Amino acid sequence: MTKRKRKTKTKKNRFGSLFEVFRHPLPSIRHLTIVRLTIALIGLIWLAGAASVCAPLAHAQESGRSRTHIFVVFVTVFSDRGLSLPGARVRLRRSGEKKFRWEAASDHQGEIAFRVPEGGEYEMTIEARGFKLETRKVDARQENRADLTIRMEPRTAPTAGGKS
Repeated sequence: MTKRKRKTKTKKNRFGSLFEVFRHPLPSIRHLTIVRLTIALIGLIWLAGAASVCAPLAHAQESGRSRTHIFVVFVTVFSDRGLSLPGARVRLRRSGEKKFRWEAASDHQGEIAFRVPEGGEYEMTIEARGFKLETRKVDARQENRADLTIRMEPRTAPTAGGKS
């Protein structure tokens, strides 16, 4: 029996020196200490992430007070028979500009709303299939909202001899 124990001791010593390279260079730390350090590190990372998310939100709230005031253009589009007109294309631009900056289609109730900077005049065009093109001016200098009700006129049917 004594011979067997000696052989196993020499084997352990022989392989133990091979694995010495893979040992951690720091002194051994208890498992509970490693768990506590890991939890503390995760907590710090979470706090840093929360701070980075909250900081831009606070800045956005402060800068929201200094923004230009918003003017709301609320449009309701009706057909010639007084029914709501869904799918009407409404485009809006500043007076004097060629390009339309805002564009939308009316919903199932014929309603559309635009938020634009106040303090100017706007030109709005409304078009729908089977109806004439309508144009309206909107003055955004007096109040903060304009409610427009548009009743579209039907296109005249082409006559037999020519175009209209």
